[in-house]
Amino acid sequence: MKRVLRAFINLVLIALGTLSMGLGVKGFLLSSHFIDGGVTGISMLLAQVLGWPLSILILVINLPFIALGYRQIGRAFAIKSALAIAGLSFCLAFIKFPEVTPDKLLTAVFGGFFIGAGIGMVIRGGAVLDGTEIAALLVSKSSNLLKVGDVILILNIFIFSAAAFFLGIEPALYSILTYFAASKTIDFLIHGLEEYTAVIIISERSEEIRQAIIRTLKRGVTVYKGRGGLSDTEQDILFCVVTRLEIGRIRSVADEIDEAAFVVIHPLADASGGIIKKPALH
Repeated sequence: MKRVLRAFINLVLIALGTLSMGLGVKGFLLSSHFIDGGVTGISMLLAQVLGWPLSILILVINLPFIALGYRQIGRAFAIKSALAIAGLSFCLAFIKFPEVTPDKLLTAVFGGFFIGAGIGMVIRGGAVLDGTEIAALLVSKSSNLLKVGDVILILNIFIFSAAAFFLGIEPALYSILTYFAASKTIDFLIHGLEEYTAVIIISERSEEIRQAIIRTLKRGVTVYKGRGGLSDTEQDILFCVVTRLEIGRIRSVADEIDEAAFVVIHPLADASGGIIKKPALH
């Protein structure tokens, strides 16, 4: 039953995401000649320069990436992605989205917002609307020098440089703003407002800090056994996952007990299970 419900929710997310991206592209960007990044941006640029149908270009250019996704990630992912991209192509071809605003700044920001919301919802549904991420993942796997983010960045530099050449500097700059708005929206939908963060604390009073974190923040704490590099003495290393809204509180807890505590904070892509969303104590 849970599997069926999860599959239904995924399909709803994919459908809503497809409509949202269709609105962002057709209701905002096309009338102002702005583009997005990735495969969608390439398709929009070619459509404006060559006059070819955007709905066909998005479908055709994404097909090789869907085939790669089928081989590297799995059939379910490829099928859902193919359905999402076909749905987007249908929306662009047959649904009449209203042109929301002629204001260029609003077009760039909210066009990016709806595009990012669409991509984010589709990713939450277990698929993609743009093959760029698949290509970047494959390139990063075959290269020790490039990460996924690096590949996407390099690709988008070429896309927006071409936009500046063919469409003009101003549309290219607004297109970059659109891309940033979309990226931030995607991050928010995937990681949420909570945006989990890992905290590592090293202190001579680690046991007191551990108990204070459990008591005050009601978070689970993992204790690692470590050894000081300079002192060569054994010491406990505390590891805790909190939301970014709780970083200040956990810093305060550590500082109140030991001002000399060494605190390291770094973001996480995702976190689940354990004591993340439920109290440790009742």
